[in-house]
Amino acid sequence: MDEPDPLELLNHLEGILESDPLIDEIGFIHPSQFVLLNEDVGTPSTSVDSVQTTNFRTLFWIRDHKLGISTKVLFPLYVAAKNAFVEAYKNYKLLQRDDKHASMCCSSSSLSLESELMKHSRALLILSCDFGTAWNSRKLVLSKKQSLSMFMNELIFSSVILSHSPKSEQAWSQRRWVIKMIAGNCSNLQEIMERESELVKKLAERSKMNYRAWYHRCWLVSYMSVEQVLQEFNKSREWAGLHVADNSCFHYRERLMLRLFEESEHSQDQDASFDPELHKLLKDEFNWVEKLIKRYVGREALWLHRRFLLTCWIRYFACGDHDRSLASNQRNIRAVDIDMLIDNELELFRSCTILPDSDFEDYQAQATFAATYMVWLKRQLAGALAIDIQKVETSRVKSLLTNVCPEKSLLWNYLPELCM
Repeated sequence: MDEPDPLELLNHLEGILESDPLIDEIGFIHPSQFVLLNEDVGTPSTSVDSVQTTNFRTLFWIRDHKLGISTKVLFPLYVAAKNAFVEAYKNYKLLQRDDKHASMCCSSSSLSLESELMKHSRALLILSCDFGTAWNSRKLVLSKKQSLSMFMNELIFSSVILSHSPKSEQAWSQRRWVIKMIAGNCSNLQEIMERESELVKKLAERSKMNYRAWYHRCWLVSYMSVEQVLQEFNKSREWAGLHVADNSCFHYRERLMLRLFEESEHSQDQDASFDPELHKLLKDEFNWVEKLIKRYVGREALWLHRRFLLTCWIRYFACGDHDRSLASNQRNIRAVDIDMLIDNELELFRSCTILPDSDFEDYQAQATFAATYMVWLKRQLAGALAIDIQKVETSRVKSLLTNVCPEKSLLWNYLPELCM
């Protein structure tokens, strides 16, 4: 049987996309899998199936709003989609430059060109998700229309792209652009923020170390209400506890915490800078991370998160210890906090530098992280609070580091200078 013409393939694909606007996932399937897929389909479940002909049943598969495209036709489809897009984009730009036609923005020719451009760019981006010009062309049309429904459809479309390319920088960037455009005129923005956060969580489960997705989630924090930030902080703990090697989820929790501290600073007077609720939140986070460090040996992300917590504690709760404007009970809390924190960190250091199995790399990594954390802690306390931890012997730390990480012995020789 002759292969379908590339233009016919493109028309068929665009027909499927038009017929089922609820498509939420797209995948590229090897031709050998189509026989099994078509056997499992049985009775067609959507109206789109009626569009399929015998010639295309081994090239396109759709069911329950899931679209599969045969890898066999990806290249001819891409060529046809690119050519169609380039032609539509050229005609649209010509129309925009023509002053006479530009003033007739509601003319049938203008609407037709916009429709063609959106249709062809959609097909092209499904096949090549990082085609920047196609994304920019969609921005042009959406900016001109300023239609909330079109912006919402663009969020749906970009999520379809992310279903098969979860690390597409262009798709994530498009979502941020859309949110910026609708932020001031959308009554359900907080609902959108919640859906965005859930989308990142879902994609993070499928695509490990997806920094672009987590960056997007951190970016969303500035658009969340304080109540929503606190809810996100509580909800993200379970996921972070199950993914202790993924630094991105801890970075997200840090971004949420910073937002809470920033809001507290803005809402309180100078004479009431001590927020007991945030103090408890930070203390609980310290205790939780300590449990994770002891349970999951040798995970650097946990130690880095603990450094962040200590930095927050110094900045928001310890540096004002000698401030006369503070109530006496607040100064007492801070003084006790300092002593308890130092003792607790020293105990954590000692427990994590015991090597029950010196050949086990995770125990060696744990000891290294604990020792370097203590060096860092000593410098932080000396610099910010003028506190010298006399209980930490530099020679012991250097000896430990030399034993577990001998390849960096030249670096450890400078440890006394680093601890001053």
